[in-house]
Amino acid sequence: MAVLLAVSAASAQNSRPLTGLTSNPAYEKNCAKCHGKNAGGHRFGGPSLISIKVASASDQDLRNVITNGKGHMPKYEGKLTPEEIDALIQEIRSLNTK
Repeated sequence: MAVLLAVSAASAQNSRPLTGLTSNPAYEKNCAKCHGKNAGGHRFGGPSLISIKVASASDQDLRNVITNGKGHMPKYEGKLTPEEIDALIQEIRSLNTK
């Protein structure tokens, strides 16, 4: 009985859908190393993605930065699909509306 409960609990944990920026595979692979696992930024890396500055940027501004890079941030044109970029933008937006 205990084994059945443990298996059921593990199965329930694994079946939860992963949502949001920090669970997005494109974010994890390309962005988290500079912007942090929780998008809060790193002192000597990328800035926080949860800020008034980011919240006030237009979708086109965010798309331009992701696509073409800015400062030390590399460009992701050709590395991420337009759909992946759009998903990142929407997920960044959702972080800034909570």
